[in-house]
Amino acid sequence: MNDRHRRFAAFFGVAVVAAIVLTTCGSAVQSDSGATPPDTADVASADPAASTANADSQLPADFRIVAYQGEDVLGGQEVQFGDLVAQGKPVVLNLWAGLCPPCRLEMPDFEAASQALGDQVLFLGLDVGPFTSLGTSEDGKQLVQDLGVTYPIGTTPDADVVRDYGLLGMPTTYFITPDGEIVEQWTGLLTEEKLTELVEDLLVSSAGS
Repeated sequence: MNDRHRRFAAFFGVAVVAAIVLTTCGSAVQSDSGATPPDTADVASADPAASTANADSQLPADFRIVAYQGEDVLGGQEVQFGDLVAQGKPVVLNLWAGLCPPCRLEMPDFEAASQALGDQVLFLGLDVGPFTSLGTSEDGKQLVQDLGVTYPIGTTPDADVVRDYGLLGMPTTYFITPDGEIVEQWTGLLTEEKLTELVEDLLVSSAGS
């Protein structure tokens, strides 16, 4: 294993096999401010005046979501992330990509956790493959179909989300209170057990938000 792989393995802190897989995705993460998902090229830029998000939100940035599935939960096919957070339910935001092997591995655990805890927390998968050299939106949609996951999933036309949310590797999961505070940012694979633990911590942090 070369020095680059050792650094990534130490950073992610996961099992050896998982760490090697993670370097495949993590090394490809790069912000491309000119990139736009092929099937969202015509989506208009978000109008701040159109968003009803809480002005006191602590979110690093707001962005538009174009849903692959879960429109009934999200409230439409195109929505603002800030508006979802402002609805008052804690959010688990998972950034993933269609050609990211560890993203594929953890999605069934996210599905299991969403089935168990989805009435308390909004689980949302955001495909950033087009901005990280890890697949197109079509690759992302195909992965969702192959795995049969059911929680809300979509992409965004806003490449700045990679920079604004400090994405360092793939997958990365953010645990966000209803007032927009990110109380945990987890880079790398999450098992159902660890995900459940972090969701329970999020619920505690969200009490009174």
